[in-house]
Amino acid sequence: MDPVLFRNGALLDPTQPELLPGHDVLVEDGLIREVSDRPITSGRARVVDLKGKTIMPGLIDLHVHVVAVEFNLPRVATLPNVLVTLRAVPLMRAMLRRGFTTVRDAGGAGYPFKQAVETGLAEGPRMFVSGRALSQTGGHGDPRARSDYIAPDAPCGCCVRVGALGRVADGVDEVRRAVREELQMGADQIKIMASGGVASPTDPVGAWGYSEDEIRAIVGEAQARHTYVLAHAYTADAIARAVRCGVRTIEHGNLIDDATARVVAAHDAFVVPTLVTYDALASEGAKYGLPEASIAKVADVHEAGLRSLEILKRAGVKMGFGTDLLGESQRLQSDEFRLRAQVLTPGEVIASATLIGAEVLGMTGKLGQLVPGAFADVLVVDGNPLKSIDCLLGQGEHIPFVMKGGHIHFDELQHG
Repeated sequence: MDPVLFRNGALLDPTQPELLPGHDVLVEDGLIREVSDRPITSGRARVVDLKGKTIMPGLIDLHVHVVAVEFNLPRVATLPNVLVTLRAVPLMRAMLRRGFTTVRDAGGAGYPFKQAVETGLAEGPRMFVSGRALSQTGGHGDPRARSDYIAPDAPCGCCVRVGALGRVADGVDEVRRAVREELQMGADQIKIMASGGVASPTDPVGAWGYSEDEIRAIVGEAQARHTYVLAHAYTADAIARAVRCGVRTIEHGNLIDDATARVVAAHDAFVVPTLVTYDALASEGAKYGLPEASIAKVADVHEAGLRSLEILKRAGVKMGFGTDLLGESQRLQSDEFRLRAQVLTPGEVIASATLIGAEVLGMTGKLGQLVPGAFADVLVVDGNPLKSIDCLLGQGEHIPFVMKGGHIHFDELQHG
């Protein structure tokens, strides 16, 4: 790929409170080579004159499900593998168009999706995949209705249905094996269910999920492979149990309280709120086939979302950016910025989708900043996101240029 020299941009450095005008950024070999407030010279580079537009690092969404092609997840698990795969491809491309150059898939997508993007077969964000999430029988990843048997076509642990976001494993030995299998198949990190959920049929939101022995075994296996565990958890007691057992990131966390937030902070763990999905579930779930039992559970967590941000901020908990959208509602991904901006400053929200996301992924200095040596994930934005987050909303209408790893994916700048 050819070098690119961005000239005269207003640099958004997530560590700084204001844009830094008059900056040049040189990209070579897929990396940021130089960033300067003085003119950079390069005889080989294509010059892109930004004329004062904002230049910023690509965004990171820590909680997506690219194979959640419909709201009704039990139904998705029964769809043909090829159909789910092909329906996921435009969802990935749309994420990249919105400026999300990196995503962590929090259950469902395995290594082949990551491989397809890396080889150019599909266009999408850089992916950190969790494989199938681990669930206890009757937990958030168990898609069965209330029955005392497993249907012949139900996804199992020994085969892969592409649309299955989770797999059921019970007991210390079984969960150890499940973790090892997901890691062998290419998972970057491990996802577990540590409380009940909304989009699953038989588990109350307040259920605890795995036992502490099971969680510690899962965490131990992940640590043995130098990776970590993320846990779906809503209630304060479920969150505290998971964090004390070594879980690194809590997903959702809507029903957290002040005491538990302090526990999370003391363990240097992260929380990844996903406020936008509850808006979508409440407003569109029924229309797009979310089961009635799931709709009834949405109210338990929906109203608590913004309050959880206040609690987490007060305790100094580091919050990553996540969305957790399903099916047709995935178009609302960037609305998470708008919701969080009701409680947090634009700078804090942007940090969650850049600096903190990179820290969670173990990619500090490589993602989330435009600094020498980082991957060249570059957005050009019409407007100042530190003043108004609105320019990051929608489907990328205010983001005319998207580069990932030095490759230009979208360029709608007026050149010349």
